[in-house]
Amino acid sequence: MSPSVRLQEMIRVIRGARTQGEERGVIQRECAAIRAQFRQADNGTRSHNLAKLLYVHMLGYPAHFGQMECVRLIASPRYNEKRVGYLGAMMLLDEKQDASLLITNSIKNDLSHSSQYVQSLALCTLGCMGSAEMCRDLAPEIDRLLRASNSYIKKKAALCAVHIVRKVPELGELFTPASRSLLSEKNHGESVLICFAFLTSPAAVPELVQIMKGLVMSGYSPEHNVAGISDPFLQVRILRLLRILGRNNDTASDAVNDLLAQVATNTDSSKTAGSAVLYETVLTVMDIKSESGLRVLAVNILGRFLLNNDRNIRYISMTSLQKIVQTDHNAVQRHRGTIVDCLKDQDASVKRRALELSLALVSAVNIRSLMKELLLFLSSCPPELRAHTTSGIFNAAERYAPSQRWHIDTILHVLTTAGGDVRDETVPNLIQLITTATELHCYTVHKLYRALITDISDAVVVLTQAWLITIDNTVFNCHKTETVAEDDVLDALEMVLQSHMSSPATRGFALTATMKLSTRITHNVDRIRSIVSIYGSCIDVELQQRAVEYNALFKKYDHMRPEKTLGPSYRLFMTFVSHFHPPQSVQLQMKAPSGDVIPAHGLGQVTQTVLLNNPNKVSLKMRVRVCYTSQDFVCQDTVQIDSFPSPAW
Repeated sequence: MSPSVRLQEMIRVIRGARTQGEERGVIQRECAAIRAQFRQADNGTRSHNLAKLLYVHMLGYPAHFGQMECVRLIASPRYNEKRVGYLGAMMLLDEKQDASLLITNSIKNDLSHSSQYVQSLALCTLGCMGSAEMCRDLAPEIDRLLRASNSYIKKKAALCAVHIVRKVPELGELFTPASRSLLSEKNHGESVLICFAFLTSPAAVPELVQIMKGLVMSGYSPEHNVAGISDPFLQVRILRLLRILGRNNDTASDAVNDLLAQVATNTDSSKTAGSAVLYETVLTVMDIKSESGLRVLAVNILGRFLLNNDRNIRYISMTSLQKIVQTDHNAVQRHRGTIVDCLKDQDASVKRRALELSLALVSAVNIRSLMKELLLFLSSCPPELRAHTTSGIFNAAERYAPSQRWHIDTILHVLTTAGGDVRDETVPNLIQLITTATELHCYTVHKLYRALITDISDAVVVLTQAWLITIDNTVFNCHKTETVAEDDVLDALEMVLQSHMSSPATRGFALTATMKLSTRITHNVDRIRSIVSIYGSCIDVELQQRAVEYNALFKKYDHMRPEKTLGPSYRLFMTFVSHFHPPQSVQLQMKAPSGDVIPAHGLGQVTQTVLLNNPNKVSLKMRVRVCYTSQDFVCQDTVQIDSFPSPAW
């Protein structure tokens, strides 16, 4: 490629490179040619070469060797070269570069140039990369240009002054007189200069308030009327400035309160321009120390925005309400119905904002009604919102649940609706909740059991139910619900173990639950042993290890199984006529037993009264044999009692 190639040709060749290596080769050759020409005397191609170098810089390649060329071109008397030089200075120089100090004198000369375009180049460059030293040296020149009659130069000078005061805050006092004169400008070209006033003291607030009142009440700059709103761009800028000046300032806030009430009352929100002004008004109200009534008015404006047909307006309304719901909860609560309606919006962004705001509005007062809406939304919400929705519902239910049963019902509804999108921490939290609600064990276990046999793909339901059926026998027998047969429970667990939808963790829970059930039932122990033994050769190492260990328990420690505590109930036969031979002086009378069935787990008892007449006070001993049946198994036990209290003999 020829070193004198034009910029457009260089861009075409670079874009045509097929690989990154080819692109680097083109740029390296061109940069070498540019370096060589920079070392030569001025041949009229400096600006052309610097322009190409700036494009190379935009692509991310080193271009620092062009910094001094920027300084030379800025000092050039030709406008086209000066323009490229200033552009290069803004891109290649910053306040950390020593070369930036070399252009200070050139900028000072150009600020006094006869051409407004040369002056604007110098102002833009100083406002972009001027260091603190440059700002101190050139501040008087900027103050002079702020008082110029040319509105184009005045606007550039104001923006440059903003940069200067940011770099050197103490120079703000230098520009205060000129800024006050700018506030009274009637030319719309000066409206952008209002941005400069935020660097002044709050003393500018009264003048800004008067300008704003003129815009709202009597009209201002009618040639810039937009949809019936007088100069909405200027109104927005003034409101932003008042928000900055009134923040943490009681005096400025008091001066602005009445103005904000007038703007909120007299601005038409049916047009986009009016909505923009009202939205900026709301932000100002919420950011300064405003009165409570004014804050309620601002929330009501946002509530009206929720009814707007424009989705963008509804979105920014809910975004703003989300920020203020913690401080003005009751005011936002009045618009709960409209916010909930936005859950049905077709736009995903609006729907997400409505969900976040609805969750933030949940309280102990509205938990039942608002939760119904959220559960209804969960059944039809987009997949990407399901996890967030379930987490929000769980958190709200945990904080404001009116009762434990309601809490459990809500969680079970979520699990059966969107169990696959529930986060992992839900299982231990749910188990802890159910564990503490002992009186609801029967109710919860049966509901989870029905959910399990309806859909085994829900891992959370499977894991929770697999744990719950091992804590007691409520799944088998409950006075308030139907009894579930042992075979049915084992069928459900075996179905989980064999399902292709079950994860290894789910199978592990189901296998452990099956093993634990072997201590609560008896006639199905062989089936349980068969189920467990199958997984002794499972491909999953964790599941295989569990199965092997459980098989070892069956083989080595089966004799330790406490059979007397198994099964739903026991039928007893108690006998004494051959095992108890009282002396002839002792008379024995046995009453009938109180019953012949004992419920499992100590839930009941059977008593029998024995009357003895022992006039000679003979030492008493008694041998008792207890015979009982448990699930068709006949068992017996014999015990001798010789510790009768002394008054009995």
